[in-house]
Amino acid sequence: MAKKKIEVKIKNYGIYSQWDRESRDLPKIVEFTKKVPAQLNIEFGYTLNIKKAKGSKLSFKIEHPPFKDSSGSIAPAFVGEQYISSNNYNFFLGDALWEPIEDKIGPWRLQTFIDNAEVADITIDIIGK
Repeated sequence: MAKKKIEVKIKNYGIYSQWDRESRDLPKIVEFTKKVPAQLNIEFGYTLNIKKAKGSKLSFKIEHPPFKDSSGSIAPAFVGEQYISSNNYNFFLGDALWEPIEDKIGPWRLQTFIDNAEVADITIDIIGK
């Protein structure tokens, strides 16, 4: 039997309400935009709705401006993976800014993949004052 075609829709992108990473609820969109002001704790990213993909591997990557990690080295891209747990799955990919803000200014490229195939790619620019 042929495998069902996975459906992916970008629901929204931009600035979101603060996200409680322990909660099952995703953050709410506050403003649709690809330009985000450099402000402490501002949450940004995108939300996807994924259908017909239960059991598939979802992976993501966030490339960011070069800033130093706690050991003083340039921080690598953020990457991760998880498995899709339902046939109507909502997924948020994003981040929030932290001190020092100055080294977070610039393009942040957010990518999502399902079974190694890219399904979303959005660049959000963090802009200074």
